[in-house]
Amino acid sequence: MDQANSQDYPRWRQLVTDAQRALRPSPWPARLAGWLSGAADVRVERHEIVVSELRAHRPLRMAFASDFHAGPITPQHLLDLAVDRLIEARADLLLLGGDFVSLRAADAASLVARLAAVPAPLGRYAVLGNHDHDSDGAQMAAMLEAAGVTVLTNRNVRLPTPFADISLCGLDDHTMGAPDADAAFAAAAAIRIVLMHAPSGLLDIGAHPFTVALCGHTHGGQVALPNGWPVLTACGPLSRRYSAGRYPLDEARTLLVSRGVGYTALPIRVSAPPSITLCTIVPGNLA
Repeated sequence: MDQANSQDYPRWRQLVTDAQRALRPSPWPARLAGWLSGAADVRVERHEIVVSELRAHRPLRMAFASDFHAGPITPQHLLDLAVDRLIEARADLLLLGGDFVSLRAADAASLVARLAAVPAPLGRYAVLGNHDHDSDGAQMAAMLEAAGVTVLTNRNVRLPTPFADISLCGLDDHTMGAPDADAAFAAAAAIRIVLMHAPSGLLDIGAHPFTVALCGHTHGGQVALPNGWPVLTACGPLSRRYSAGRYPLDEARTLLVSRGVGYTALPIRVSAPPSITLCTIVPGNLA
């Protein structure tokens, strides 16, 4: 973990947490967010990655969503729209990048129940975000597991046939968790899909090889200029460098950063619309 970031984060987080706790008894922050965003939709960002080593005879479709921030600021209709988009994606895998809540794990109960019903024949997997850890990480993980969503904290699973040469590797949050990349990648297959909360997880991964890593946390700045440059940035040393979109890190590794769904700190998004990600892994023989 970056030492400077680990020291700065609690001071910044405490200010935001105190403000949200003061607002929580009233629904007006979420109503304000709904009014400011109007009839905001949840966009679907689509990416295709060709993997020549993949021996399957069909593509692997993965739906990824993060940063729901169920609680006092995010409107319920936005959460419902995000789940609708995940259902419409009809993906093989459902991947969830954390920050299900802003303040209390209990606030995510209805959201988790709906996520558990999203069709995903190859499984539903999640990691926790900094807000989840700060609210009650153990309760949040237990809620997800009870709903049939497997929490991958510093471990990996191999996908079933015809994708048995792919491992899904989950890494704990860079700022509030205890990331262990050696454990997350232990005995993993050659083709590795990384599920993590924030771009700064790359610092924990180091030189470990992977094919694609999916994360959120940044909100795309939540308030950005028209060209996408983030005015605000989430905590973490890589949040501005990798604020949203697709980043080829080298010849073999790709990072996908989602703007996420909900709101934190401010009940507004500017030039950083809510989104989920649909990533398709295409075998080389089909490219």
